[in-house]
Amino acid sequence: MAGGGRADDERRIGVAMDYSASSKRALDWAIANLLRRGDHLVVLHVLHHGGEEAKHALWGKSGSLDSIPPALIPLSEFRDPTAMQQYGVHCDAEVLDMLDTAARQLELTVVAKLYWGDAREKLCDAVEEQKIDTLVMGSRGLGSIQRILLGSVTNYVLSNASCPVTVVKGK
Repeated sequence: MAGGGRADDERRIGVAMDYSASSKRALDWAIANLLRRGDHLVVLHVLHHGGEEAKHALWGKSGSLDSIPPALIPLSEFRDPTAMQQYGVHCDAEVLDMLDTAARQLELTVVAKLYWGDAREKLCDAVEEQKIDTLVMGSRGLGSIQRILLGSVTNYVLSNASCPVTVVKGK
């Protein structure tokens, strides 16, 4: 697994989060079926390239705007709307409630990591960079023609990620 070399109880579970219904379902599934006491939950969020890309270029690899940035955003900062606005992320109250409850009940370490670019490549990069043991993601359920035209993030990640990937269907 990608997270080799750590003690068995130090699992790092990644959940791809774009705040869609399918990604919320994936988070809910991971909490109910995969996470166990003491795990590290890494919420992975990929933003598309945009007008503020230059601003983020300086800290995009680290995930923070601080002068000496931490690699990950702690849950306490993830809960702060002002801090998240600086990142260009609008958090969802439902997701924050799920993260808070899971962190408290399972004694999880919950952090977020932001990336900019193509979600397919960045999620695979995140598995390596964050030493993710397993990744959980939602599926938008594209039809075969849409998948051919648009490409499927899910298919790409399933084929290229270096860890097990669980895909949770949206419905």
